[in-house]
Order: sequence, then C-alpha cells, then structure tokens
Amino acid sequence: MAYIEINRLKKYFNVSGGTLHAVDDISLSIESGETLGVVGESGCGKSTLGKTILRLTEPTSGEVLVDGKNICAIPYKKFKEMRTEMQMIYQDPFSSLDPRKTVMQLISEPLKIHKLYKNKVEMQQYVESLMQIVGIDFRFAHAYPHEMDGGRRQRVGIARALALNPKFIVCDEPVSALDVSIQAQVLNLLQDLQQERHLTYMFITHDMSVVKHISTNICVMYLGKVVELSPSKDLFQNTIHPYSKALLSAIPEPSLHNRRERRLISGEITSPIDPKECCRFAPRCPYASEECFTSSPALTEISNKHFVACHKAKEFI
Repeated sequence: MAYIEINRLKKYFNVSGGTLHAVDDISLSIESGETLGVVGESGCGKSTLGKTILRLTEPTSGEVLVDGKNICAIPYKKFKEMRTEMQMIYQDPFSSLDPRKTVMQLISEPLKIHKLYKNKVEMQQYVESLMQIVGIDFRFAHAYPHEMDGGRRQRVGIARALALNPKFIVCDEPVSALDVSIQAQVLNLLQDLQQERHLTYMFITHDMSVVKHISTNICVMYLGKVVELSPSKDLFQNTIHPYSKALLSAIPEPSLHNRRERRLISGEITSPIDPKECCRFAPRCPYASEECFTSSPALTEISNKHFVACHKAKEFI
C-alpha cells in the first residue's frame, strides 16, 4: 500500500456566485520515499490540494489515507499527534515566518507546542543541529526574518518543517520566490534530506523544468481536476494531454536548434464556480469535439502507470 493514498478528494468553497470547485474528485497515491510533482497554472487548485491533504483546510468529502489510516475520520482534537508526521514548506518564506521571532524561536516553536523537549539546553542543541543540516550559520540564531535574504529565510522554513522529524512534507512552490542560483541550492538540499531521512514529498510548482528535476511522478492539474498522471520520465517523453503539451512547450530552450514547437493556448478559462459536466479544458482545446462539451472524461490508464483524462487520448498516442 502507498504511504499517501487519496480517494475521491473534494474541496468546495461557498462563494457569492455559487460553489467553487477548488479540488474536484481527485484520486492518487504517493509511495514512501518518492516525490509527486503537482503542476498547473495559478488557480488550478494545487495549493488547496496540498493543504486539504494535511487537513489545514477540511475536505468537503473523500479520504486521505496516511500509512493506511484515514486521517479525515480522526477527530480534530486527536489529530495533533499526526501533525508530527506531516509538515509543509510554504511558498513565501517571509510571510510564513513570524517577524517578531528570531530564527531560534521559529525553529523551536513546534518543539514547544508538542512538548518534545523539557530541557532548554537539549532543545537548543537540537535546533543548532537543524540549522547546521539546512545550511544556516549559527550567527543567525538570534536574527529576525527581515535581517536575512530569501534563501536563508526559506532554509529556516525547511528547518522548522524538519523539527518534528516528519515522514511527509508538502512543498508548496518552495523555490518560486528565490533567485535561480538559490533555487538550485534549495532543490539540492531537499533532495539530500529526502535521501538521508527517507522523506516523502508532494512538490507543488508551475515550473516544469523544476518538477522534472525533483519528481518521481508528475500530476498535471487543470481547474481542480487531474488531467494527466505519469512517471516523470514518461511524461516528458510521451506527453498525451493537450494541456500538458502546452505546458511543456512553454519551457525555455537554451539551444537555438531542435526547439520544441510552441503550443499557444487561446480561449477563455472555464469558471470553477458550479462547472458544467464537461471537459474543463474543452473551450481552450484545439482538438475539442461535441463530446468534450457534453461529458467529463475519466482519468484512464493509457499505458503502464500513465493516466490521462481526455476523450481523444488514444488518438494522441
């Protein structure tokens, strides 16, 4: 059994215009020690999916199984023990850190909440070891977030996520706010930590080149739905869904020769508020037929572990 298994997960929000389908009937799994990359445009539901899996926001319906336990069925007051196993690294390292606390206080906060150390000296030694692991010099122990650059702030966020020794971490675009050179350092740090601690990641991003570098499997989302799910290598070599092809074509090519054909997406984005029973990408898809506007395609296995939600998927193989 997979370490993380999601069954028909839904998260809806009541808004003034109706019901917003942020996460709509998603089923997938993540094996222990692997990384699932989740990609898509802004507003497609990537971050909401990650927060719903961690129960930072309560799901509307569905199951989230962590090591075989349905955490959605656990009363919220008793869910505190499970928090130590699941953590999150946020997109903006500045807004996710309390500006009134020092680095030492920020990293030690989860340890105090869960009462893991009664001795302050032992706790300080553990925090120092975490700072060393993520590459923060101890001279920053009493520094505040505004006194550090973005890379160091994100390292503080990573150290805080590691403090409780979790098994599963949702990385919500952890490098999108950083310079390219710092991005590489943080990505390498996350991969090293995964190997050393056998961590399981959900890596959320809109950058296909980044997700290719770090992911075992890739899930492509569009307006709350999974449109393609595949091993990372297979997705890049055998892209099937038109939306996935458009995302890949947008990756900048450093070579002047053998460039990919740029696939531009035109048309209006379907509203996620009370969506009709149809393919949500149909209004922007150049291959859409009448069937695409009248029925929603199921996520179907086209080849080994390669799933696609498209009525014309077999034609694109």
